[in-house]
Amino acid sequence: MAAARVNLVTALPIVQLPHNGRVLLNKGDGLGRVSIGINSKSKGFAKPWDLAAKSCSRRMNSTPRQLGLLSATTLVIGNMLGAGIFTTSGYSLASIQSREWVLVAWLFGGIIAMMGAVCYSALVRQIPESGGEYLFLSRTVHPAAGYIGGWLSLFCGFSAPIAFAGLAFGEYLHAWLPSLAPKVVGSLAIVLFAWAQAERVRFSAPLQNLLVLVKLLLIATFVGLATIKLKPIDDALDSQLSPLNFASSLVWIYLAYSGWNAAVYVAGEIKDPETTIPRSLVIGTATVTILYLTLNAIFLYAAPMDVLAGKAEIAKIAAQALGGSGFAAFVTITITLALLTSISAMTVAGPRVYAKMASDGYLPQWFHRAEPPFKASVYLQLGVSLMMMWFSGLLQLMTYLGFALGLSSALTVIGLIRLRHKDSSVRIPGWPWLPYGFVLAIGAMTGTTFLERTMECLWGVATLAIGLIAWRTQSRRRQEKVTV
Repeated sequence: MAAARVNLVTALPIVQLPHNGRVLLNKGDGLGRVSIGINSKSKGFAKPWDLAAKSCSRRMNSTPRQLGLLSATTLVIGNMLGAGIFTTSGYSLASIQSREWVLVAWLFGGIIAMMGAVCYSALVRQIPESGGEYLFLSRTVHPAAGYIGGWLSLFCGFSAPIAFAGLAFGEYLHAWLPSLAPKVVGSLAIVLFAWAQAERVRFSAPLQNLLVLVKLLLIATFVGLATIKLKPIDDALDSQLSPLNFASSLVWIYLAYSGWNAAVYVAGEIKDPETTIPRSLVIGTATVTILYLTLNAIFLYAAPMDVLAGKAEIAKIAAQALGGSGFAAFVTITITLALLTSISAMTVAGPRVYAKMASDGYLPQWFHRAEPPFKASVYLQLGVSLMMMWFSGLLQLMTYLGFALGLSSALTVIGLIRLRHKDSSVRIPGWPWLPYGFVLAIGAMTGTTFLERTMECLWGVATLAIGLIAWRTQSRRRQEKVTV
C-alpha cells in the first residue's frame, strides 16, 4: 500500500509512489468519476495539482449532463459565426490587395482551426469536464498556466469578443435605429442574453439551437441568391503580399474562427463528452470553414476592390452591389441574427470557466454554485464585456484578441504534447505532426504579427503579465488561509 500524506496548501492527499508505481482513480462513467494514471520511474511524491484537480472536479461534476450533440455543435457554430466573418475581409483586402490571397488566408485559418479542434478533442477525451483552457493547462502544465488561461478567457476569450459582437450588432442596426447610439443597442443585446442565461439555462439552450439553425438557413438563402447575381469582376491591383501583412491578416482571420473550442467549456454538462465533444468540434469547425470560404468568395467578388478595401461592413456593401437596398436589408437581418447567436453562445460558455476557477479557490466562492447557470459568473462577464465595449476600437481589438487567443490555444496544445510524452497511451490523431504543426503555425502567425503591429501585441503581453501577478497574489492568499 502506498503511503499517503496531506498537502496543507490543497488539503488533499498526495500519494507516495513506489518505484515504477501507478495510481488509478475511478474511470469516467458519465457521473463525474474520472481516471488518473500517474506513472513514476523513480520514488517521490505525485505533484499536488495532478490529484487536487481531480478531487476538485468531483464537486464541479455534480452538474447534470443534459446537452447532446446538437446543442454542443450549435454552440460551436454559434460561437464561430460572429462579427469576424462580416468585418475582417475588408481589412485583409486593404492589407494584401489580392482577393485570391485573402481567400488563401481564410483557408489557412480554417486548417489551423481544424488542427486545434482535433487537438482539443484529444484533450477532452482525457479530461471530460467543464473549464476549457483553465482546466486543461492546470492539469497538463501547472496551476499557474491554468490560472493565466482562465484570465485570458475572461478578458480575451469571451468578454472582449462579446463586446466586439455587440458593437458590430449596434453598427449594423444603426441605419434602422438612428436615434440610438450603436453602443447603446449593443449593450442592450448583451444584457438581454446575460439575463436569459443567468435565469434559466434550460431556456437558453433550446433558444441557442433555434437561433443557430435559423441563422444557417438565412445564410444558405443568401448564398443561393448571391450566386445567381454574382458576376466576375476584373480589377486586380498590384498585390502587396508579404509575410508580415499576410500574418497580420491571418491573425484577424483566426480570430474570426475562434469559438472552434466552445463545447469544451461546458463539457461537464454534455452527455457522453468523450464522444460528443470531439464530434461537435470537428463538425462545427468543418461547417463554418466551408461557410466562411463560400461567403468570402461572394463578398470579395461582389464589388470593386477599392470599394471593399478597408471597410468593416463588407457584407452589407457586397449585398448592396448585388441586389440593391432590399437585398442589403435581408443581409443585415441575417448578420444581426448571426451576431445575436454569437453573443448568446459566448454568454453560455464563458461563465463555466470562472465557476471552475472559483471551485478551485482562485475566485471568490460566490462565483460558483452547485450547478449552472452560475449567475455571479454570468454577471461578472457581462460587466467586463460592457466595459470593453465602451472603451475600445475595432481594428486594435481584433489584433489584440487574435494575438492573445493564439498564444492561449498554442500553450494548451503544448500541454497536450507534454501529456503525450508522459503517457504514450494518450491517443492523438496525426501525432506528432498535427499538434506540433499547430503550435508552429500559431507561433509563426503571432511572432510576425508582433513585428507588424507591436503595440496591440504588447497589450496581449501585458494581459499575460497581469494574469501572472494575479496568480501569485491568489496563491499567497490561499496559503495564508491554510496556515491560519
